[in-house]
Amino acid sequence: MTSAPDTLTRGLSARHIRFIALGSAIGTGLFYGSAEAIRQAGPSVLLAYLLGGAVIYIVLRSLGEMAVRRPVAGSFGEYATQYLGPLAGFLTGWTYALEMVVVCLADVTAFGVYMGFWFPGVPRWVWVLSIIFFIGAINLLSVKVFGEVEFWLSLVKVLAIIAMIAGGIAILVWGSSTGHEEQRGIANLWNDGASSLMDWPGSWAAS
Repeated sequence: MTSAPDTLTRGLSARHIRFIALGSAIGTGLFYGSAEAIRQAGPSVLLAYLLGGAVIYIVLRSLGEMAVRRPVAGSFGEYATQYLGPLAGFLTGWTYALEMVVVCLADVTAFGVYMGFWFPGVPRWVWVLSIIFFIGAINLLSVKVFGEVEFWLSLVKVLAIIAMIAGGIAILVWGSSTGHEEQRGIANLWNDGASSLMDWPGSWAAS
C-alpha cells in the first residue's frame, strides 16, 4: 500500500490571495513615511513615486512571467537558483528574509506611533507587544482563518486609500483653507517659480 505524497494544503481562495497581495503592496510607508517624503520633496515627490512605480511594475511583470512559465513551490529565490545558481538563490532568499524582519519591526513600531496619537496615555510598547501577540496568534490558526483576517485588514487599507484619493482630489479641485492658512489647491504645483514639480534633488531624497 503506497501512501499519498505530502502536498501543501490549499486553504486560500482566489479572493484571499488577491487581497493579501494588494494589502502587502500597501505598506506602512505609504501612510507613515510619505509625510516625510512630501515634506522633503514637495510636489516633486510625484516624480519619485512615478519612477519607483514604473520600476516595480517592470520587475513584478517579469516575475509574473517566470511564475507562469515555471511554477514552483517556493519564493522568487527559487528563480534566482534556477537561472543564476545556488549562491544567487541563497543570497536572494536570506536577504529577503532579513528585509522582512526589518519591515516587521518598522510596522509594529508605526502601529505604536499611530495608537499613541489616539491614546497618548498608554505607553507605546504596550501597543507594540499587543500587535506582536495578535499577529503571532493569527499565524498559529488555520490557513483559512489567516486568509480571512488578511482579507478584511487589507480591505480596510484599500478603503482608506480610496478615501484619501477622493479627499485629495476634492482639495485639488475646490481647494481648502482654514483660519489664516494658505489656500490649498492644484495651483501650488507651479507656484513659487514653477519649479516645485521639477525639484530633482528633493525627489531623489524622498525616494
